[in-house]
Amino acid sequence: MMGPAPSWWAVLLLVLLAMADAVAGRFVVEKNSVQVTSPENLKGKYECAIGNFGLPQYGGTLQGWVVYPKDNRQACKEFDVSFKGHKSGARPNFVLIDRGECFFTTKAWNAQLAGAAAILVVDSKDEPLITMDNPEDTGTKHLENITIPSVLITKKLGEDLKKSAENGDMVSVLLDWRESLPHPDERVEYEFWTNSNDECGPKCDMQMDFVKSFRGTAQVLEQKGYTQFTPHYITWYCPEAFTVSKQCKSQCINHGRYCAPDPEQDFSKGYDGKDVVVQNLHQVCVFKVANDTGKPWLWWDYVHDFAIRCPMKEKKYTHDCASHVIKSLGLDMEKINKCVGDPEADEENPILKAEQDAQIGHGKRGDVTILPTLVVNNRQYRGKLDKGAVLKAICSGFEETTEPAICLSEDVQTNECLENHGGCWVDKANNVTACKDTFRGRVCECPIVKGVKFVGDGYTNCEASGVGRCEINNGGCWKETKNGKTISACSHEESEGCKCPQGFKGDGVKSCEDIDECKTKSACQCNGCSCENTWGSYECSCGSSNMLYMREQDTCISKQAASSVGWSFMWVIFFGLVFAGVGAYAVYKYRLRSYMDSEIRAIMAQYMPLDSQEGANQQQHVAHAGDI
Repeated sequence: MMGPAPSWWAVLLLVLLAMADAVAGRFVVEKNSVQVTSPENLKGKYECAIGNFGLPQYGGTLQGWVVYPKDNRQACKEFDVSFKGHKSGARPNFVLIDRGECFFTTKAWNAQLAGAAAILVVDSKDEPLITMDNPEDTGTKHLENITIPSVLITKKLGEDLKKSAENGDMVSVLLDWRESLPHPDERVEYEFWTNSNDECGPKCDMQMDFVKSFRGTAQVLEQKGYTQFTPHYITWYCPEAFTVSKQCKSQCINHGRYCAPDPEQDFSKGYDGKDVVVQNLHQVCVFKVANDTGKPWLWWDYVHDFAIRCPMKEKKYTHDCASHVIKSLGLDMEKINKCVGDPEADEENPILKAEQDAQIGHGKRGDVTILPTLVVNNRQYRGKLDKGAVLKAICSGFEETTEPAICLSEDVQTNECLENHGGCWVDKANNVTACKDTFRGRVCECPIVKGVKFVGDGYTNCEASGVGRCEINNGGCWKETKNGKTISACSHEESEGCKCPQGFKGDGVKSCEDIDECKTKSACQCNGCSCENTWGSYECSCGSSNMLYMREQDTCISKQAASSVGWSFMWVIFFGLVFAGVGAYAVYKYRLRSYMDSEIRAIMAQYMPLDSQEGANQQQHVAHAGDI
């Protein structure tokens, strides 16, 4: 049994090298920034690479002091000192760690145990920034438990920070992930590059735990239109020289075009790589068919149920088991089988070909080479596949103020409007504020209250505007009530501004004072009239009880004359209506008679010529004779 083994592994090595060459076209290092705020000579913003473990604070910031330990500077063993602040409210400490000697995850875990809030790993070479990834096999025991963010900084920046820390300077930095992901609009597009293989160790366990925990959240976001999700699967091709080899036949379908590594890394037992490719293809087709029926979120149910009902360990990782799960979700099995096609055919599978093409980077997104990988708004996510961390990353991809409510929950972010209304305008009397909580912080934006829009800068001033503005704090205008009568300077007919009503004077905002028409002699100036001022108006009475005061003309007339004039006017109107009715009837009768005469003449003309018609015909003949 030992003889052929070397040739097997030689072939496998060549295959893996070809696979690596196929996907290593362009790997993009995802970055955030570190801003040094002190000491003065190092102030500035620098790039750093996000580690592919721990919990990056996407969309947020983290400020702390930099500590460079005196011993164990590579953090390859546990620290015997604490980096945790001793007082409540103390600023957190970031540990500066040298690269080398052990896994990045080991360094992060030891620093976390000692109370560090984050680690800054100093590169040991003068080179472009690289991505700190988690190990494939060894060194993974801490992977699931690392919760602090990790970044890699350049050797030059690291040496400067170490020198300042050793000199006793207070080194303060701000880790900033706010622009690590694009946030162009109100919908986030994200992809999840995964694998149906459940025997690949801690990474497989991590991605399955993520599917289980994030499934409900993902489905709600998708159903409400906040996100557009697409799953993807990595496959490789077998080198043409080896397509007929036993190894490629066991790891590939469609004659070496689409391959996956052996789940157990042992060709002699268990499932083969081609079994993984086929199940990956089933999962892609499940998404495609579900998406075509308007229910793309069913993919999460299928992947979750398949992992539970069809595990490799129980020898249920089969087509039959997959079919049972598909049918239980009400999906069309015939359409899915048509989508899967024939894995034995010597031809391209359009679904898997599209998956291979999608692996290649485009725009600012690099090639997908790490499994599992999350891509948010065309940028690769870095860090642990944790429900909370991934949700933060997705929430950071929304344009500010368009985030769904789940992004504003206490578990995801801090509501900055709770303290002093975020420094924005506030109307305490009506409990209205311009502070609007967002995932990234807060914005001061004049609100809309009960359908009424407020306008202003949002910081010092907001005023109700438009129809209905008087219902909110009286539109910011003056209002007063006396003796059961309420007067307001806010007009429902005007969309803005305040104006004292007739009978008052003032700015309309702070005050409106009654005008004394009697004192100013602006009214009730008729002979013998008596004037009495009232709030907002006046009362004017004539000298005689037989006289009636006319306000518009500011004069008095006899009540008897007014009555006589009134009755005369009524008689004029009455007779006018009578004459108009008679005239209209006469016109109607005339038009009716004319119409009937014309109709009778038309009917008679069809049966006998009329005198006028004969004369016209004779004239017509004469005219024609003259022409000849």
